[in-house]
Amino acid sequence: EALAGQRVVAVSAGIAHSFAITADGSVWSWGNGGSGKLGHGDQQEQPLPKEVEAFAGQRVIAVSAGSDHILALTADGAVWSWGY
Repeated sequence: EALAGQRVVAVSAGIAHSFAITADGSVWSWGNGGSGKLGHGDQQEQPLPKEVEAFAGQRVIAVSAGSDHILALTADGAVWSWGY
């Protein structure tokens, strides 16, 4: 549902959370939100993919999920991290 009509070009999974990058460079996350690792500004569980709004206007080209932290690389070479 949430990713309907989107072309997913990359995915990464942690212990209980997952990320997808779509062809337009958007990042989507779902699963356990503890430690803020989903990137939605809270610690809520997200059962369906939800776009990470912090990357609006940016193109993410890679994402890597650890057990409680995430790294993302944007097209301009910036590296972002969040979680614990």
